[in-house]
Amino acid sequence: MKTIVNRLPLTKARVNLGQVVRRAHVNGELFTFEKDGIPVVGLMHVDDLEDCLEMQSRSVKEQIQTSTAEYRRGAARSVHEFMVELKSPTRKRKKK
Repeated sequence: MKTIVNRLPLTKARVNLGQVVRRAHVNGELFTFEKDGIPVVGLMHVDDLEDCLEMQSRSVKEQIQTSTAEYRRGAARSVHEFMVELKSPTRKRKKK
C-alpha cells in the first residue's frame, strides 16, 4: 500500500488542527505542514512516531532481526506459554 502524505499550509493546519489531529489519530493519515510552500513539520500518529524512533536504534533493529529469525526457525512460543511465563512471579530475567 502506498503511503500518502497530506500537504497543508501551516495557516490552514492551525485553523483545522483538531480535525487534522483526529484524522492522524483515527485514520493513521500523515501530514506535512508547509510555510511558504516549504515543508517545515510533520504530523503522524504517535504509534507510527514510536516505530520510527525505535527503528533508529541499532539494538532494536538487531532484536527485531533476531526474533524474526527465531520465529522462522519455529522457535516461537505460543501465546499461552508466553502469558504463563509473563505472569509467573519467579520468572528469571536475562542479564544484560
